[in-house]
Amino acid sequence: MKNIMLVFGTRPEAIKMAPLVSAFRSHADTFRTQVCVTGQHREMLDQVLHIFDIRPDFDLDIMKQGQDLYDVTSRVLLGMRRVLAEARPDAVLVHGDTTTSTAAALAAFYARTPVAHVEAGLRTHDIYSPWPEEMNRQLTGRIATWHFAPTPLSRANLMAEGVAGENIAVTGNTVIDALRSVTERIGSDRELAGALAAELHAAGYDTARLDATGRRLVLVTGHRRENFGEGFLNICNALRDLALRYPQVDFVYPLHLNPNVRRPVHEVFGGPGRQPGNVFFIEPLEYLSFVFLMERAHIVLTDSGGIQEEAPGLGKPVLVMRDTTERPEALEAGTVRLVGTDYGKITAETARLLDEPQAYAQMAHATNPYGDGHACRRIVEFMKKMFP
Repeated sequence: MKNIMLVFGTRPEAIKMAPLVSAFRSHADTFRTQVCVTGQHREMLDQVLHIFDIRPDFDLDIMKQGQDLYDVTSRVLLGMRRVLAEARPDAVLVHGDTTTSTAAALAAFYARTPVAHVEAGLRTHDIYSPWPEEMNRQLTGRIATWHFAPTPLSRANLMAEGVAGENIAVTGNTVIDALRSVTERIGSDRELAGALAAELHAAGYDTARLDATGRRLVLVTGHRRENFGEGFLNICNALRDLALRYPQVDFVYPLHLNPNVRRPVHEVFGGPGRQPGNVFFIEPLEYLSFVFLMERAHIVLTDSGGIQEEAPGLGKPVLVMRDTTERPEALEAGTVRLVGTDYGKITAETARLLDEPQAYAQMAHATNPYGDGHACRRIVEFMKKMFP
């Protein structure tokens, strides 16, 4: 039996690694599966652990007020030294592009433990966009022995960097596994769906508005460092003017906790009660509540990476408020469109999707390139071959 350790620390990582934890644990005859969390996102991470009933074997609990990337990197690296010495895994699996992933991979390298990289091979080829994620994923890719690429393009990126083909598996993205699991759970449990609607109402938005009046919903998320300052001011100005132009459309924005995200909202919209009546700024949502809301959205405006994969899986067009994306497959498939933080592009493309049914249908019905919900099974089968 081989010891497998999955390491993650942020909410997006936890969502994408949760179904993989379950998949490995269902093969207890082959793998002893351990989970280490770093706590890079403390509260939001804990919410996901609760939803998927994951009890970590190790918790570095690194989160401190006012910490920067130097602090996160060093705390993960030093914390993993102790964990690896105690657990002695035969392989460490990390995910994507976070500081947790890169520092944990580096710690595993120092311990001469092979690393498997989930969601490998995504590239913008601009180390400052997104920052620091693009360099994180490149560094992790250099350390990793095995690479689980979500798409053929991701595999091609890795091959171009000299990774041997036999060390790459195209699996699809595990976020689709998680999304399908959650939507099936919500759809089959009326009591849960009612509880999620009540949570949203308590957070500041009543989804009954949509059912009662036939209103449409534009869901907005934002958190990227490169959009801090002028970028978020442009986003907020665009939302304000779109809301005034489309009073029959609701604009719902779960606000990230970072003050650099919240400050522009206050600058543009002022205090409570001063924004248009169809704009709703609500507190961050747990994953189940967010999926429940995303299922009811008409359009998604985001600077997130994972939502570019998730929302098309629900048939929702995505306007990406970034100048680059490491997910060009979605651009090619037509499920997403880049608008940057340009006021004119945000307003024009949102208006086009609201006004032109044909343009909307073209994006909503495009095929999601990120998989069929069986990525975790493929990863486990690959690792079985590596440890016969």
